[in-house]
Amino acid sequence: MRNILTVGLTTILSAGILWAADANDRQERTHGYGLGRPATDQEIRAWNIDVAPTGEGLPAGQGTAKQGAPLFAARCAACHGQTGQEGPMDRLVGGVGTLASQHPIKTIGSYWPYATTLYDYVHRAMPFPAPQSLSPDEVYSVVAWLLYRNGIIAEDVVVDAQSLPGISMPNRQGFIPDPRPDVPKP
Repeated sequence: MRNILTVGLTTILSAGILWAADANDRQERTHGYGLGRPATDQEIRAWNIDVAPTGEGLPAGQGTAKQGAPLFAARCAACHGQTGQEGPMDRLVGGVGTLASQHPIKTIGSYWPYATTLYDYVHRAMPFPAPQSLSPDEVYSVVAWLLYRNGIIAEDVVVDAQSLPGISMPNRQGFIPDPRPDVPKP
């Protein structure tokens, strides 16, 4: 009788554990771990701010180097100097022809491969004390000023979502393609 009771209790406990596990699996498949909620379309758009090398993700707006000069002086010069060369933070201007030297200077003009990802970086990470505080027009203007100061565009060129992907950066061919099979090829 004792063996029958043990087998019976074991069977009941096993069935209960399996039922609870199955219910838990169903809940996880439909509700994750029971935490949070699905993001709204508006929240996803607010987080989806990256810009691809192709220019995909660039917003509407425009700017010129002339418009960017006072913005750079007001919002960027404290870290990068009045001309983008003085610091104390990274130098942004100059350095062309130094990459193969004993003392390479990696700047927008000497190293950066895509003008579009310059927009992406300035928009997402700058200015340092207040990232994402610049409007699209302000970012386009600062990017135009940096490209102008590096001798890549003329001062009066309008930089926007259509023109920025077409700007050829001096070191674009200085990068090796990623050979991993899981990385999409351009």
